[in-house]
This record gives sequence, C-alpha cells and structure tokens, in this order.
Amino acid sequence: MYRLFLLFIALFAASGCTNSYAPLPTVQNVDIERYSGRWYEIARYEHYFEKGCRNVTADYGIREDGEIGVLNRCTTEGKRVKEAKGVAYATDVSNSKLKVSFFRPFYGDYWILMLDKEYRYAVVGDPSRAYLWILSRKPTLEGEITEEILAGLPALGYDTAKLIWTEQEQ
Repeated sequence: MYRLFLLFIALFAASGCTNSYAPLPTVQNVDIERYSGRWYEIARYEHYFEKGCRNVTADYGIREDGEIGVLNRCTTEGKRVKEAKGVAYATDVSNSKLKVSFFRPFYGDYWILMLDKEYRYAVVGDPSRAYLWILSRKPTLEGEITEEILAGLPALGYDTAKLIWTEQEQ
C-alpha cells in the first residue's frame, strides 16, 4: 500500500509541474459511454508503477454515482497479476480532460489527445508531457494507424523515442 501511495504522489506531482510547452490540445468531444469498456495498452512512457508489465489493460465504466470506474491490470515477469482500481471524472463538457484517482484525495490529469472516430484507438497524456499511453480496443494496432499516431506526437510535445512498446500475449 505504501508503494502505491508513493506512486500516485509522484504521478500527481509530475502532472502539476509547470513547463515551457504550449497548451496541450485535446479532442473536441468524448462520448463516455462509447469510451467505456476495455482498452489494451499498445505503448507507454515508462514509469516504475508499470515497470515490467505486459498484457496491460484498462477498463472504464460509468458508475451509479456518475463517476467513471477505472480498473488497470497487467501481468508481471512472474505471471503475477497487478491491479489498480480508481475513479475518474470529466472536468468539462467535452469529456476529454479527466481527473483520475487511484488514491483519493489525490487526482492526476488524464487528457484524451487523439481518438479514432469509431473509438478503436486513443492517445492519452497529461499537460506536463510526463505521461503518455497509446491504447487500442484490440491487443494490436495496425501499422498505418501506429505511424499516424507517431507522426502526430512530436507536434504535441512528446518524444516518440521514449515509448515502451507493450507486450500483449494473445
């Protein structure tokens, strides 16, 4: 529990740091109902809370209280399953800027930067550019789509060389 607490303190501290980046644009609108469900992590910026993780998934769903339930899972080198349960809420009517907490009362930014019109893939980051995830509804993402995403990341202030490609065993 203590390590989990430190993880989220680090996440939120990094999210709140100031930087010299231009404001980070998000998608114009997100339908949370359509966004709900399972997402597979295709790539990420590495952080110790995901170190050694593969088969990474994130499940989102609207709860009865209106908040969004979050369940992140991965398997570690020893085939151990790690889980983190959290909640999220939208900060504006676009639903593209969320606040996520795995340890209340601390929240971090979860901004949807790219989203396929059919909700097949998404790119999520935060204004500090310290966090980045490429997500897909399937364990793999077509090469053409991956190339489009990678081509757009530098304009958003993200270094594609820092991406860790997630192993998804099928």
